[in-house]
Amino acid sequence: MAVTVALAGDTMLGRGVAARIGAGGRARELFGPEVRAAAASADLFVLNLECCVSDRGEPWPEPGKLFFFRTPPAAAGILAELGVDCVTLANNHALDYGFDALADTLAHLAAAGIRTVGAGAGLEAARRFEVLEAGGVRLAVVGVADHPPDFAAAPDRPGTALADLRSGVPEWLEAEVGRAAAAADAVLVTPHWGPNMTARPPRYVRRAACGLLDAGAALVAGHSAHVFHGVAHGVLHDMGDFADDYAVHPVLRNDLGLLFLVTLAGGAPAEGAPAEGAAPGRAPGGRTRPVRLEALPLVLGTGRTEAARGEAWEWVHDRFARACSEFGTAVAAEDGRLVVDWS
Repeated sequence: MAVTVALAGDTMLGRGVAARIGAGGRARELFGPEVRAAAASADLFVLNLECCVSDRGEPWPEPGKLFFFRTPPAAAGILAELGVDCVTLANNHALDYGFDALADTLAHLAAAGIRTVGAGAGLEAARRFEVLEAGGVRLAVVGVADHPPDFAAAPDRPGTALADLRSGVPEWLEAEVGRAAAAADAVLVTPHWGPNMTARPPRYVRRAACGLLDAGAALVAGHSAHVFHGVAHGVLHDMGDFADDYAVHPVLRNDLGLLFLVTLAGGAPAEGAPAEGAAPGRAPGGRTRPVRLEALPLVLGTGRTEAARGEAWEWVHDRFARACSEFGTAVAAEDGRLVVDWS
């Protein structure tokens, strides 16, 4: 049995994107036809939602915090229309408008049939994994963030699942991944880690990725940098942006991104020594594991994400191939997509 999972990074539906949604924009206005078709071709779709889904709340009272992202309740329906099955809220914008807005976010997404991980009404709920199922394959999803500490959930306080990954994978997270592995055929861990606008993952992220695979994850898909990084076997260090209205970095080009499609299948674990700092790519006991990655290059406008063409496509291809080569990963081009063979 096999399952294909669509994976997208930072999805910010606030500010200019929220204005389009508030004016009646639907998925077809926010996402081009090839993007929607690629998402629809997957069996499951998981992304990082970097905004509150609410029309309530006040900006989080943190001195020096510059950005506050909130999108209308209609955004939940747009994500459902796009085929999103689960979002992680473990990031630095889940509480941008306080506890009421987080509660609204959870309620609106649930009403739209979208699961959530990485945040909740208390510590246990924030850390809890969700199990998605498609094609007879059960995929457990775990969401965590390594920042900011003031958003962290506590036993009697709503917030995010905070994990200090700079010191390695904490014991509670190892245990949660182990429980998820026992409850499903494969585990996806989706961490919000590392600083913004970096060309490659910091060393602690690479170490944490290895630790998460050792704990039982079959696939690690990270986000936070707003630009995509290279992949190792079973590890997407950073998926970059999927939807936003951010200012464009002149060198790293966060207006160009990728929508990932990862196929997981049963079989013996992959062998071979990884490059330094790369994840070994073994699923415990030869269980369901990633065997193929396809990525659709994207162009991100203000509230409109479309498939890349021409010079933009070439830029994404060259940047991704170079970034992957640092992990010993070869990238091929097939029918307008970038492909990594892990079989």
